[in-house]
Amino acid sequence: MNVPSSTVMGTKRWLATALVAALVPFVSWLVGCGSPRPIKYYEVSYPTKSFVAPDAIDTTICVRNFETSPLYLDNKIVYGFDSPEMGTYEYQRWVQPPVQILQTSLVRGLRASGRFKGVYTLRADTATRYILGGQLYDFKEVDGPTIVARLNYEVRLRDRKSGTNLWDYSYNHDEPASEKSVTALVLAMGKNLQRSVQEIQAGLDEYFKAHPPQ
Repeated sequence: MNVPSSTVMGTKRWLATALVAALVPFVSWLVGCGSPRPIKYYEVSYPTKSFVAPDAIDTTICVRNFETSPLYLDNKIVYGFDSPEMGTYEYQRWVQPPVQILQTSLVRGLRASGRFKGVYTLRADTATRYILGGQLYDFKEVDGPTIVARLNYEVRLRDRKSGTNLWDYSYNHDEPASEKSVTALVLAMGKNLQRSVQEIQAGLDEYFKAHPPQ
């Protein structure tokens, strides 16, 4: 039986069209796999010096990880508004979770002050008497007419020997960013952390002057 040439050509065109339609999603998938969007990581600056001043307080402090929301146990940068709504950036992240950034900032900032014999992170085998810990509430970008880096946490000094809290302090400050960008936010958060460490160092200094370690 002879099939009309027009029918054969029509069938070929249909098959070609179907093949192209089937390949488009596959090619798109290949292109997407070949050029993923890069993840960018950001870190704050810490003091580089570490020393003990001649008139330093004769005590050692251990800084433990703060309690916090699961949001700040992840390294994605958190953003929000002056409302209950919050979210996270998928491709902009801290090099460490905010709770660890706070701990490192306190350890290195208090060391750099030279006001204490030693400042360390808490380890299970330490016999250090004074433990610094607390609760981290906010470590995020807040969007509005301008962007601010919001840092809000409560810190407590605990005497491991007696099991009592000796001193506490609440820090809550919005540091304006110079522009609406992630880099500007990171710089503002670093400045906010430094300010908080200075206030806590001054408070601890005042406490130990009034209550010298025995």
